[in-house]
Amino acid sequence: MPKDSPRDDPSKPSPRKSTVAPSWQRSAGRALLWAGGAALAALLSVFIVLGVALAVAYPNLPDISELQDYRPKLPLRVFSADGVMLGEFGEERRNLTPIAEIPQVMKNAVLSIEDARFYSHSGVDYKGMVRAAVANLGRVKSQGASTITMQVARNVYLSSEKTYTRKLYEVLLTFKLEHLLTKDQILEIYMNQIYLGNRAYGFAAASEAYFGRPLKDITVAEAAMLAGVVQSPSRNNPINNPARARVRQQYIIERMEENGFITHAQAETARHQELKVRPPNDQDHGHAEYVAETVRQLVYAQYGAEAYTRGLNVVTTVNATRQEAAYKSLRKGIMDYEKRQIYRGPEQFIELPADKHEQEDAIDDALADHPDNGDVMAAVVLEAGPKKIVAVRQNDERIEIVGEGLRAAQSGLSDKAPPKTHIRRGAVIRVMFNEAKKGWEITQLPEVEGAFVALDPRNGAIQAMVGGFDFYKNKFNHVTQAWRQPGSGFKPFIYSAALEKGFTPATIVNDAPLFFDAGVTGGQPWEPKNYDGKFEGAMPLHEALAKSMNMVSIRLLQAVGTQNAQDWITRFGFEAEKHPPYLTMALGAGSVTPMQMATAYSVFANGGYRVNPFLISKITDHRGKVLVETQPPLPSEAMRAIDARNAFVMDRLLNEVARSGTAASASRILKRTDLYGKTGTTNDSIDTWFNGFQQSLVAIVWMGYDNPRPLGDRETGGSMSLPVWINFMGTALKGVPETVPTAPAGVVNVGGEWYFEEYAPGAGVSSLGLTPGDAPPGGGSGAAGGATPATVAPTLPVRPATGQATPGNPGDKSLMNSDGQPPQRPAEERRSILDLFRN
Repeated sequence: MPKDSPRDDPSKPSPRKSTVAPSWQRSAGRALLWAGGAALAALLSVFIVLGVALAVAYPNLPDISELQDYRPKLPLRVFSADGVMLGEFGEERRNLTPIAEIPQVMKNAVLSIEDARFYSHSGVDYKGMVRAAVANLGRVKSQGASTITMQVARNVYLSSEKTYTRKLYEVLLTFKLEHLLTKDQILEIYMNQIYLGNRAYGFAAASEAYFGRPLKDITVAEAAMLAGVVQSPSRNNPINNPARARVRQQYIIERMEENGFITHAQAETARHQELKVRPPNDQDHGHAEYVAETVRQLVYAQYGAEAYTRGLNVVTTVNATRQEAAYKSLRKGIMDYEKRQIYRGPEQFIELPADKHEQEDAIDDALADHPDNGDVMAAVVLEAGPKKIVAVRQNDERIEIVGEGLRAAQSGLSDKAPPKTHIRRGAVIRVMFNEAKKGWEITQLPEVEGAFVALDPRNGAIQAMVGGFDFYKNKFNHVTQAWRQPGSGFKPFIYSAALEKGFTPATIVNDAPLFFDAGVTGGQPWEPKNYDGKFEGAMPLHEALAKSMNMVSIRLLQAVGTQNAQDWITRFGFEAEKHPPYLTMALGAGSVTPMQMATAYSVFANGGYRVNPFLISKITDHRGKVLVETQPPLPSEAMRAIDARNAFVMDRLLNEVARSGTAASASRILKRTDLYGKTGTTNDSIDTWFNGFQQSLVAIVWMGYDNPRPLGDRETGGSMSLPVWINFMGTALKGVPETVPTAPAGVVNVGGEWYFEEYAPGAGVSSLGLTPGDAPPGGGSGAAGGATPATVAPTLPVRPATGQATPGNPGDKSLMNSDGQPPQRPAEERRSILDLFRN
């Protein structure tokens, strides 16, 4: 190449390289610029939209200042006098608990699974949101990123709908909450507000609902299980799905350990702790359902619907120990009676499939339709034979019933048993576990009902009340609502009236036949009888009451006068119109409630004062402020119903009933001398009673069918109701010293017997209903040592030997039935309306 070539000439400048980028680079650059501009514009648009949204939405956010004084809906709660919760009412079970009183272990369990960074973020956990977003990319089920503050905002103020608008409001409310409240305040609201299934709101209520224990006593294992319910209250709660609840619990224990809230040793202990979860049908609040319902009605009458939301706490007069004793005693009495009845057969028959899983489902469905009734539990029979029954209960618990446990259902195990009563595979039966014999026994749900009420006669405070066998089966409160005939339990009030007319415990009265023909009654003849159909002749008044002699009571009422007696019984709280002034009143033909009987017998127990039963002693709000407080008046002369000496002498008579009369087993079994009472049984044993007291406690027991029918020939107040009373008093009087009544002024003791001063021997009524041929006990001429004084009211002459009455006044209404009609005599035998009642 030539030297002078410009390309090789170093003295000439080199040509400049081109700076123009290739076309593809220019296109890419323009695209990036456009994308950046678009992104910036989009971001600016988002900020503008958010700004507009905030401008529009923020002013529409609810006022959350009320959360500074958090007042959720709180249920009405009912407590015993000694602090045991007896019941609660309201759509939401909640027990408002300050954050300082919530155990740290419970807070740690919640934070571990719901919001571990709660105390470090500002309401929205951005790290958590990123973590959840990444996790959700590889998961079928999404992972949430809501903080506790966000959940509070949603649960208190917003719906659960999944929309962007709702989410925007949730975030805005979250920031507002974090600005207004402290972290502890937010956590306190959350721990009390969150729904945890089974109508429980808040962890304190959930602890009671699932474990039957207060939150302050919760363990790590229990706290972890409760925290696991939050995610899905219906699916994760330990009652509905124990297996799922345990899986969730184990995961939370792991999270608590990872977060350093518990040690490895604590975690291991919690993982293996066996939890006792409250059964689904366990409504036990001290077995005081009738008490709680009565309180609910009283409080609702005063406060209306607000009673269920403002957190009222009602303290009753009920003693929890005595209430439990009353419940168990009445149920035992009813079930003991049921064992004496003919077996009525299984409640249902189901087909048991061959497939194991299908069989389990069929059994579960059957047992769900026949829930346990306390200790009377349902079971499905798998095998049945004359000597053994194999049955299955809930949770696949298999039981065997053999020997004495089969006695009650022998008729149903016979091959000749009718199809409806024959116990076979697939039968749904009732069983009980006999603690004394440590074995299962077959039984049946009772049809008979009962009532029990106990009160303090000194002020009327109700100590225990059981209105029936099972509140959830029959909510009718037999204590306050059942009007039944009291039978011989009414006789003491007639005797009390007689004391005012000059009769004394030593007055000799003739227990001889009475017969009133049609000429006397104006209708059908009457022929009253005693319980055993026998007549014992002349006897002192105290013995007549102890033996509950019907003829003596009738003669006493004749002497007192039916109108006078009707007026007298109103002093004890009875309603005159419920006890028409006829001779049948002597044998308890009127109508009473068990509560009335408790009030009436209290007059004898407290020395003659009329006290009004009361159940509520105090009502407070959820902060403890007293709204209502009951201070029963101390007994005063303004409350006097009968003279103190009348009550004293009646106590002497009623004490003999409990020592040697129809209730003699009371003193013998309880080994006390200060017991008083009277049995009562109506005709055909339709109603049975025992009405008794110790001077500090009156207790009334009634048993019978709701639709009145005979209980059985051998069933009496002494055999059915008295054992219930004795069982209760055995617990209720533990530690209560025996009392000896003090004789009031105006009574004198002559020969070991008490008299009113003005009716001492020789002045009072010495005898009644005796004819010249009758001889009083001991061969004397009467308690007063002479003929019947003129103070005796006129009586209807009777010829004991022939039974033929001397014609009297045909219009005498005292000889008619309670409905004002003459008695009807069955064609097959001659009977009287006066034979309605026996001891």
